Amino acid sequence: MQKLTCKKRDAWWTVLLVDPVATRVLIRIARFGFITPNGVTWAALFVGLGSAGFFLRGDTQSLIIGAALYHVSFILDCIDGKLARLKGNGTVFGGWLDYVFDRIRVLFCALALMGGQYLRSESAWYLIAALVVVFLDMLRYVDALQIYKMRMSMRTKIEKLKEARREAEDAEEPGVVFMEDLLRENPGVEADLLKQQAENVVDLHAQFRDRFPWYTRLRQALLRSRMRPHLISGIEFQMFIFIVGPLIGQILWATAVSAVLLGLFELVIMYKFWLSTRDFTRVVEELAPEPLVAVGSVASHLHAGRHRRGGDEPAYDPVTVAGVPVEQRFPAPEPYEDPGFQPYPEPRHDVGFRYDEQDGHASPGAGYAADPVFHPPGPHAEVRWAEAEGWRR
Repeated sequence: MQKLTCKKRDAWWTVLLVDPVATRVLIRIARFGFITPNGVTWAALFVGLGSAGFFLRGDTQSLIIGAALYHVSFILDCIDGKLARLKGNGTVFGGWLDYVFDRIRVLFCALALMGGQYLRSESAWYLIAALVVVFLDMLRYVDALQIYKMRMSMRTKIEKLKEARREAEDAEEPGVVFMEDLLRENPGVEADLLKQQAENVVDLHAQFRDRFPWYTRLRQALLRSRMRPHLISGIEFQMFIFIVGPLIGQILWATAVSAVLLGLFELVIMYKFWLSTRDFTRVVEELAPEPLVAVGSVASHLHAGRHRRGGDEPAYDPVTVAGVPVEQRFPAPEPYEDPGFQPYPEPRHDVGFRYDEQDGHASPGAGYAADPVFHPPGPHAEVRWAEAEGWRR
């Protein structure tokens, strides 16, 4: 059951304290057809809100019950994904529901846990701790999603460049392979050996492994037990605050320690991503050695904003890159195709508002007309404004 439903890499808390229980529960409930992954997700939310109710009471017995319920809620939260993978009935909406309910559970439990302790002790540190928990939980998952999005964007860019080079050279090369995918599929094999065995390999983590060679050995040792190297992730952060802290009676200390550890690991993740972007730049330069735009060369229509005035300025001389004018490399956008569309009036550079001589902002003869000139909208816009005036009345 673990081979069928568990992830290849997961948080150490999940591997050690959740999966052994979740897989055994899954064996019992998988036979019932009326139990769906979304139903388990709703059950996890309600149990989590129940733990928040006990956290709000604030006494020792309630904190212990609340910690136990929170762990049960997290087990159910893991079961819904396993059930979806086992039966193959997972949906996109179910993944979204699971993510949103996790954030709701953390929010309510954080407010209830810290609020209950504040009502008992009247210490403002618990209010600060609640803000820290909510902020770091949001930061962790927003940052993870954004880094994932940027990684997919880099991979797509490299694949497109590889495809363009293959078409230009009319060569039959194998598709691009990323080293992180090879390491994920072969966790016990060295990166250098995988690069020798596979063709057309792109490594976006080469600098990080070169600077920290011990990381590869640590990663391989953890992956033998399905543990990911990110030892303090959002999961461990939640468990230390909502389970360990209430059980040992040191909520503030557990929150402070877990917050510091999560912040340090997030800095490491950001540093690793920064090195990955440098590897990405190197790979792109190797695939497209010719720069896209020379230094100081910008198409005229790209810099002619409303703050630019015409007339007295010299004509723009486009710089050519590899014999191709910049105007051709970056052509002006095509007109809007909607026949009923009326754009805003074009800015007039030779006319404008008359400034007072005592104003200090402009002097006579500075390129402004004596009287303001307005450009009325087209007939289509007048009809729209008439309709809007009728709606307003």
